[in-house]
Amino acid sequence: MKKLTKKEQEIMELYWDKGPMFVRELLECYDEPKPALTTLSTMVRILEQKGFMGHKSFGTAHQYYPLLTREEYQKRSLTSVISDYFENSYLKAVSALVKEDKITVEELKDLIAQIEAGEEA
Repeated sequence: MKKLTKKEQEIMELYWDKGPMFVRELLECYDEPKPALTTLSTMVRILEQKGFMGHKSFGTAHQYYPLLTREEYQKRSLTSVISDYFENSYLKAVSALVKEDKITVEELKDLIAQIEAGEEA
């Protein structure tokens, strides 16, 4: 799966939060100083070429919408990281998080308890 740049992710976050929009509506989501309309339009078309966005035509205008949910993107990204950096081993990834003090053993035990109880983390 292709990865999003920081700016592309920023745009996707807006579409995930607000739903289908024309580029002019997307522009209104930004604070001053706003990016150029042509810049946003180009970035949205790039997202479409990468397979992240689709569009519906209204005459000469296009209303863009995400082709995957935020959760689908997160899952694909995590799977890609696990595959690329941890030899496709989720155990190695979790072990690295514990070794780097990103998650404590106690937090890991709590997570296991939540999963066993059928709760969502």
